[in-house]
Amino acid sequence: MREATTPPGVGPDAGGARGRGRRLGLAVVTGDSMLPGLRSGDRLLVVHGGRVSPGRLVVARFPDGTVAVKRAVERRTARDGSPAWWLLSDNPDRGVDSRHRGPVRESEVLAVVRARLWPMPRLV
Repeated sequence: MREATTPPGVGPDAGGARGRGRRLGLAVVTGDSMLPGLRSGDRLLVVHGGRVSPGRLVVARFPDGTVAVKRAVERRTARDGSPAWWLLSDNPDRGVDSRHRGPVRESEVLAVVRARLWPMPRLV
């Protein structure tokens, strides 16, 4: 189950080469793993290259390729020794997170969520 999607043209490669700074993007939530704060269909404003800190919502790619919105809990180390984040669902009974897949490499944390744009705009 995909839990977040980034529309074409707004991802980390939109508008130029990687590493050229922060870029805004959009993500669409699917699934119930972030209830009650986020619901399926919510549109999120994200910052690619944004600073991750404990408690922030992020868009990340798990090792199996699943892209999901999760809460960054703490820094960890991946199996290969690279920096990583422990990511959890706000609704622990739904969805898949680091409890199932292990820490996510920092390089696979694609964006930091800044706000919900739709249906009711608010900072997150």
